[in-house]
This record gives sequence, structure tokens and C-alpha cells, in this order.
Amino acid sequence: MTIVNSVLELIGNTPILKLSKFDTGLCDLFIKMESENPGGSIKDRIAVCMIEAAEAEGKIKPGGTIIEATAGNTGLGLGLVAAQKGYKLILVIPDKMSPDKIRHIRALGVDVRLTRSDVQKGHPEYYQDYAKRLAAEIPDSYFIDQFSNPNNPKTHRVDTGPEILRQMDGKLDAMVVGVGSSGTVTGLGQFFHETLPHCEMVVADPEGSILADTINTGITPQAGSWLVEGIGEDFMPPICDISLVKKAYAISDREAFQTQRQLLLREGIIAGSSTGTLLSAALRYCREQTEPKRVLTFACDTGNKYLNKSFNDSWLADQGLLERTSHGDLRDLIARPMDSGDMVTVTSDDNLITTYKRMRMFDVSQLPVLDKGHIVGLIDESDILLGLYEDSDSFQMKVGEVMVRNLETVAPTAGIDRVVELFKQDKVAIVADDDTFYGLITQVDLINHLRQTTT
Repeated sequence: MTIVNSVLELIGNTPILKLSKFDTGLCDLFIKMESENPGGSIKDRIAVCMIEAAEAEGKIKPGGTIIEATAGNTGLGLGLVAAQKGYKLILVIPDKMSPDKIRHIRALGVDVRLTRSDVQKGHPEYYQDYAKRLAAEIPDSYFIDQFSNPNNPKTHRVDTGPEILRQMDGKLDAMVVGVGSSGTVTGLGQFFHETLPHCEMVVADPEGSILADTINTGITPQAGSWLVEGIGEDFMPPICDISLVKKAYAISDREAFQTQRQLLLREGIIAGSSTGTLLSAALRYCREQTEPKRVLTFACDTGNKYLNKSFNDSWLADQGLLERTSHGDLRDLIARPMDSGDMVTVTSDDNLITTYKRMRMFDVSQLPVLDKGHIVGLIDESDILLGLYEDSDSFQMKVGEVMVRNLETVAPTAGIDRVVELFKQDKVAIVADDDTFYGLITQVDLINHLRQTTT
């Protein structure tokens, strides 16, 4: 093993794994582990190339500020490189991005500006327009602009492509890629067109993005919305060259998240949501083939950035993406059913410090109190505070001494109007019958239910 002198030397030369636990038809399917880059994604590659090109061209001076609009991973790559090279970095990030990804970026000393993810190009809060405005206002700054920067696709044309060709011994029939800034599809498309012209470029696109329809039909649809991060677009990036793409698959969020989890369960690879999209498309492509082919796709980034989202059953339930048994009553509104194992509880004999730690660990403000499977009370942050205020040494006080005991339960067969009535009284909807506690319905749960049934 070679010893290196900088973390930047660890970027690239990522391993390739042949998948063996999926049905790939007549094909062999391989996945290139870009999640093994030090910043955790394929975007480390373009960060180095774009910054070093800007240095060579005199666009960045020592102590200067780099500005970028990013869905997160390019920002992580830029943060890694900027920190090593001593540049300031400002990132404009849409507010749908993973909190873990944003925390990682901020830990690199990056100035993060969150903006709206529900607006499109031309709106002042659109993340790219916001970044351009900052670059015009801040002295000695440079908008690196991955969507228009020719060094983005160049990275994959001169670096990633030759690396893949070498690792695959020149034997590759199809590449399945996603499109975000489009550097990967453009750079690899150009490289393989020149060196391995029979290799087909296939695009995996989230449903709601404009790219799949544009590629397959030549007609650009109205953009929708999607939850998968890092790929899919509502416009065609200036550097995007889809002329060499053979076919595109539109993949739903539900399928992408399911495949993302299957990759971990079957192959032991924890990868991000975009990888779920790419792998879903690659599997479809493989199963459609009538002769053996060698197909390669990417683990675009690590799934460690999505533990609170696509690996979180409660989050998936909030998005209406978790398949659960339908009861046709109020139990369907409970985001964290008691019988699913997602419900966090305490007993009346637990102390306040245990209760408080459990609230903080699971980021909740109230907990049901269960004794022998029956709900006997509720405790929230105000109950703990009042108990401690009266006796500041009472973190060892029992939950039963401060919990709310006067509970009003709702039968599963009751109507939503009954739940709303409780909310108007500032009460919690406790769904239970004589024998069983099913869970709580919060105001957020009801909002999510109404959103899913009206959109």
C-alpha cells in the first residue's frame, strides 16, 4: 500500500465490484465505488479539476473566495479541496438536501447559504441565480459554476474514463449514469465514443426530471419534483451533451429508495439515493438484453449521508413512500406505529434524565408512557422542565411523578374530525382501544396525510 502526503492524492482509483445478488438477466453488472473517495462521492474528482484549472487560469488568487450552487456532493468535494488549498468557500444549497450532508459541509469550515428548493430558474431564491448574485457582490470571488464549467466533463474524459477502461480490461458494453451537472454523462460519453464506440451510454433519471423524456422522445416536459438527491434536472445544463446517449429510464423515488436499501442488504454496500436510481435503471437495462453484456454503473456517494432520510422508515412514511398494511382507519395516519418498532416510549418508573436523553436522541418533544403495553400517560419537555424547576436535583425523579395522566384516547374507527377537534384543544391524538395502544397522531402526521391524499 502506497503512503500519500495529501488527502487529495486519495481521490480516484476507486474499486469496482461485480454484483452477484441481483437478477441481472444475461448480463454481468459491475458497480464502481465512487463512495470510496475521501469526500464520499464522485464529485471529489471534478472539485480538484475545476479548482486547479481556475488556479492555472488566474481566476482564483490566494485567500480568494470560491462560490458554488450545489445539491451537496460537489460542495463536499469543493470544501475538501478548498480547505487543503486555503480558499474560502460559500455554497448555496437547496433546502431539500440531507441534513447530514449539510453538517459535513459546515464541519469543513464552509459558509452554507440555504435557499428554497421549490422554485425554478429565474427566481431570486433559485440556488444558481442566488450563487451568481453573490459572486457579483463579493470582491475577489469566483463562481465556479459546475453546470457551465468545461473542466467538469473534462475530468471524466481524461481521468475517470481511462481509469474505467483500464479496470475493465477494455471490455465494457454499457455505462449507466445519472445527470446532475451532466459532467459525467458528457465526459464519459465523449471518451467512450472515441475509444470504445460500441459502449452504450444509458441515463438513469428520477421521475419528475426533464431528462428521460428529452432523451427518449426529443420533447422536453414540464419539470416536476423528486426526493432523490444529486441527479435530475429542471433545465438542460450548458455542458450537457446527450447526443451520445442510447436510452434513458425514469425511476420513481419509491423504486430508487427500495433498490438503495436492497444494495445494502444484498451486497453490503451503503450508497446514496442517486445510486438507487442508477442501479434500478441498470437492472432494467440488463434484464432487457437478449445477449450477454458487461454493464457498469456507479455508487455515486456513500449512504452514510442519508441515514436520517432514505434509511429512516419514519421519514419514508412521512413522504408516503413506505409500504405498510392499510387498515382503512386512523391507524393509517400514524407515522410511527407501536407495532412497527419505530415508537419511542418510556415507562412510569424511568427517570427524567433517561427520558430527556431519549427525546434528544430521537429528536422528539414528547413520549408516550407505557406500562406493560398499556398507555398510562404522556410526558413532554415542559413536564420535565417544570419538574426540574421545582427541584433542580431531580433528574432522578420518576416519570410517573410529572407525566400527564388525564388522557383522552381516540378509537381507530373514529373520523379525522375527532382528531382535529383534539388538536384545537392542544391535545395529542392517542389512538387506542380497550386492549391496545396503536400510536400517536401528531399535527405533522395529519398534514402529511392530507398532502398525500390531495396531491
